[in-house]
Amino acid sequence: MAILIAGGAGYIGTHTCVELLQAGYDIVVVDNFVNSQPEALERVRDIAGKDFPVYELDLLSEKALSDVFSRHQIEAVIHFAGLKAVGESVAQPLRYYRTNITSTLILCETMQKYRVRRLVFSSSATVYGTTDRMPVAESAQLGAMNPYGRTKQMIEEMLQDVAAADPEWSIAILRYFNPVGAHKSGRMGENPNGIPNNLLPYISQVAVGRLEQVGVFGNDYPTKDGTGVRDYIHVSDLANGHVRALAHIMTVKGSNVYNLGTGRGYSVLEMIAAFEQASGQTIPYAIMDRRPGDIAVSYADASKANNELGWHATRGLEEMCEDAWRWQRSNPEGYKK
Repeated sequence: MAILIAGGAGYIGTHTCVELLQAGYDIVVVDNFVNSQPEALERVRDIAGKDFPVYELDLLSEKALSDVFSRHQIEAVIHFAGLKAVGESVAQPLRYYRTNITSTLILCETMQKYRVRRLVFSSSATVYGTTDRMPVAESAQLGAMNPYGRTKQMIEEMLQDVAAADPEWSIAILRYFNPVGAHKSGRMGENPNGIPNNLLPYISQVAVGRLEQVGVFGNDYPTKDGTGVRDYIHVSDLANGHVRALAHIMTVKGSNVYNLGTGRGYSVLEMIAAFEQASGQTIPYAIMDRRPGDIAVSYADASKANNELGWHATRGLEEMCEDAWRWQRSNPEGYKK
């Protein structure tokens, strides 16, 4: 029996593949490589010392996906696949709704056809919108503020309806906060197409000389240094959360939602200072206007995952920055060989 990893060549997907292989699971990866590279999966094989099948396909292709299920005994699915850039989703909402929602619908229909009813879904803290009650618990009111976040919120509701209708389904919905860092080997890390949308890869590209300076969006928030505070979680801790969630859905039924975060926040200026310490580089930055929709502080209440999954984030800010810098310094152009 194998675990199907949809979107397994991406940033979080590759790290989860390594964790699963090292935990003794067999995996099958499907990815269309729109936002990822086949080379990343070669590095997964090297790090884990284990081979696995990879299929280049789009989840919107029902026949191609069905063929994979017919060739392999799939026990469960971890679903990372989808588009994820907030700004792009505002400019191209129809593309995001079709890609993210329709592909998940086809995946679930295919799972049902082959009687595979265990699923771990990659969601996001963006579903919480602008809540200002901290820390954010899973029970907080949802209110995604952009098409990307709304696709995640709609998929969550769809999956909860599926589990409510058929008691054989077991679904874990994982709401990520801010994944950062890289594999400790320095061989896998975040490799965004174009200019990074997220803070730490942007900082690291400034450190390595690919970008000129970091834009800090607002320094007049009610925080200790005026800049926004977020919960950053090491990608390897996040990957381990998927392994724990997978083990959990093998023993329970129904749908459950879990925050994956550290439970504490760091400001933008703290992140810049920590990366300067880890890299030995000076990171120039410029204060810019606030972005619409940004809130002052956001960090997770991860106690549910702690208690029910036996999962805890173990890596601190220093390790996050050191690992991100090791990856960036060793791979200044990403996954190019």
